[in-house]
Amino acid sequence: MPTDEEVVQTASEAAEGLIFERYKQSAVRDVDVTVSFEEGVLDVDVYLNAPDDEKAQRVADEAARAAQDAVDDLFAAEQDEPQ
Repeated sequence: MPTDEEVVQTASEAAEGLIFERYKQSAVRDVDVTVSFEEGVLDVDVYLNAPDDEKAQRVADEAARAAQDAVDDLFAAEQDEPQ
């Protein structure tokens, strides 16, 4: 079973990775990815300040989903490993 720290790190990296796939780093004015994992509950909040507010909101939402998917994959990989 992944540690809480591994879950948070995986989610953060996935969210930031997606953001910087969509935007050049120089185009991003501010980004904040907040992840918590407590008692089996993942909470991901992504704030993105970049050109075109409408696109930035979509990318922030996609980044949060990417974080959740990455954590799902992390748990799935752990279950697939032989004991």
